[in-house]
Amino acid sequence: MTQTSVFATMLLLACAVGTLAAEPAGAPPGAWRSLLGDNDAPAWRGWKEPGFPAGWHVAGGVLSKEGVVDDLVTKEKFGDFELELEWKIGNAGNSGIFYRGTHEYDHIYWSAPEYQLLDDANTEDGKSRLTAAAADYALYGAPAGVVLPYDHWNRSRLVVRGNHVEHWLNGRKVVEYELGSADWKSRVAASKFAAYPNYGLAASGLIGLQGDHPGALAVRGIRIRELP
Repeated sequence: MTQTSVFATMLLLACAVGTLAAEPAGAPPGAWRSLLGDNDAPAWRGWKEPGFPAGWHVAGGVLSKEGVVDDLVTKEKFGDFELELEWKIGNAGNSGIFYRGTHEYDHIYWSAPEYQLLDDANTEDGKSRLTAAAADYALYGAPAGVVLPYDHWNRSRLVVRGNHVEHWLNGRKVVEYELGSADWKSRVAASKFAAYPNYGLAASGLIGLQGDHPGALAVRGIRIRELP
């Protein structure tokens, strides 16, 4: 093999390694798209109102709110997807990410499972792992010590494929469950969601950001890709 051929082979190997580092092995194909503009949020509307609700603000690519406001939901429905974002909660703040939500009930959290966003140290919900940050709210708890304190940026990833769901926080998988499984059904039956027969059963639906709880919330870098 000539020196030129050796160099070319090494270059190809380097490119291959770079590609694998950027895209984890087994990661499905799909184009990422942002759900937030630099100074607007065209992908979102209010849960109760068709426009962008008062109390939410977008500036410099950061979506934020200070107190109790209308929930935000996507204008588009999603079934199987991967969602990534960074979020910063205020002192005693409480919010969440909903998925596959429907308008069947008065509130999105009666149909949609929730990835909890929380200031664990200064809220009542933070005293239980079932309702602490990154938990599947009230059903599957997340471990302690992964979430950063209030006013610090956390990185979250939510993977929903068929009935399989993963919650990731700051680079670590913290929750994993199967919608509709015997274990999941038993947990729902023992929770407040038992009153809503179609809770968590929609094959696709809205993604939501909880606004109707107290405290400040800021979100940036929120993007999604649909999974085949």
